Amino acid sequence: MVSVPDAGVLQDGETVVEGPIGPEDWSEMAMEARCQAGDEKADRWRTLGIVWRNVILMALLHIGAVYSILVIPRARPLTWVWSYVCFIVTALGVTAGAHRLWSHRSYRAKLPLRVFLAAANSMAFQNDIYEWARDHRVHHKFSETDADPHNATRGFFFAHIGWLFVRKHRDVIEKGKKLDVTDLLADPVVQFQRRYYKTSVLIMCFLVPTVVPWYFWGETLWNSYFLASILRYTVSLNVTWLVNSAAHMYGNRPYDQNISPRENRWVTFGAIGEGFHNFHHTFPFDYSTSEFGLRFNPTTCFIDLMCWMGLASNRKKASVEIIQSRKLRTGDGSYGAVNSTQEKEA
Repeated sequence: MVSVPDAGVLQDGETVVEGPIGPEDWSEMAMEARCQAGDEKADRWRTLGIVWRNVILMALLHIGAVYSILVIPRARPLTWVWSYVCFIVTALGVTAGAHRLWSHRSYRAKLPLRVFLAAANSMAFQNDIYEWARDHRVHHKFSETDADPHNATRGFFFAHIGWLFVRKHRDVIEKGKKLDVTDLLADPVVQFQRRYYKTSVLIMCFLVPTVVPWYFWGETLWNSYFLASILRYTVSLNVTWLVNSAAHMYGNRPYDQNISPRENRWVTFGAIGEGFHNFHHTFPFDYSTSEFGLRFNPTTCFIDLMCWMGLASNRKKASVEIIQSRKLRTGDGSYGAVNSTQEKEA
């Protein structure tokens, strides 16, 4: 954490700080306590609240990712394959794990699968499952308001990455405290990952991806680190962020034209099935996040495979009748009343 200058200026030119605020004052709990006590200075700094640590680390990470592109021709083909495998595992830790399982409880998973998804989520390094799921529930309940962690009405940059560069809006924290997260608190896998999160991230996000190519096929640690760790991690972050930014701004709205989330085919491709965002915000309980089943949806394929193997069950799905009724009532007409997949199923 960093201390801040003696004076700060908001966009309207108003000076907001007369004296320095030390590192201990920047903690969420301390800042919240000061705001609730009526400390106007702390409240305004919370509004400004740039987290310079995140700004610097993300800048360094993306510089490293650009350099990693130069490493690709020097690496062995097996390292390319391994990096992609790590990307898929990383993505599943978010899509099938933190998102569809723990945030929305759209299906049930047995212990071995929950352990795998928790480990994959640590490889993703996007906050622990508890915090990710809690903030995502806030995002759905208060979408496009100040209580939305990555409120898209504040612009593409903020929705994509800028929300990580500033302190959470106080509404995010206040609304988040009121949500029911007893299921997350009762899940021993979620609590174990939260308790040992930093260690699990070090192992899963950086150590395992780097060491495997070096140990098994003689790749240099330099190449494996920059490709399987840095480049893979940076790409996976941006793919996830595109769901918050691009999928809230660009695309059609066949299910509910009154909300911001859109259907975005490019995000669907990159985020292994998470780009059917208008459908998802209309039917958040649906395990497939889409009416198209397995099509363009590797995460759904994975969940279905886990069900076939007996590791998952109780998949929730919006019925064809409900989907068609909603299209006709609130959709923008960009999809037909009945699609070909459903006609075949009928």
